[in-house]
Amino acid sequence: MITFTDQARDVVISFMAESEGELEALRITLRESSSGSKPNFDLTLVRKDEQTDEERVVEAGADGFTVLIDEAHVSRLEGATVDYVERVNESGFEVRLVEDDGDAPAVTSPPEGPIADRVREVLDANVNPAIAAHGGMISLVNVVDTDVYVEMSGGCQGCALSRATLRQGVERMLREAVPELTAVHDVTDHASGENPYL
Repeated sequence: MITFTDQARDVVISFMAESEGELEALRITLRESSSGSKPNFDLTLVRKDEQTDEERVVEAGADGFTVLIDEAHVSRLEGATVDYVERVNESGFEVRLVEDDGDAPAVTSPPEGPIADRVREVLDANVNPAIAAHGGMISLVNVVDTDVYVEMSGGCQGCALSRATLRQGVERMLREAVPELTAVHDVTDHASGENPYL
């Protein structure tokens, strides 16, 4: 059985809701490290009909979504905990295996790849310095194909102008830097901000 922390479960369910029912399963893929260090895990949202013959649906508690894992890695992930962590300028899922000593996570998996790198560059160089004056920050939390998912924090969380900032400013800059970008999704819980507008 795999356990999801409340934060990880909420983020997964939020991403699924953003897909409007298209993505219904979470695929966890293990990549062994060539250096012999701890393995890396990729967490990807997929359609249920994308399950392969080599994958098994595993129990993830009463979390309300399907988890797919390659049959060969099921025993390795038995008892693992999936968390969602936020650090300075990055956030992502983290998988802790039972075999870990508990002091360090097995995996951190912030979004990777050329799109993630270019989006992060725009956020760090252009967006966040501009909104820092208002105590705000925007972080990249996921990349699914050519869609990106961002989260606002600080003064931007719950700000009445945050939607306009995202659509008219941030999204425009991201599309200029990443032409293949198809959508920018805001997964912020604005209701828990200092000035919630929802």
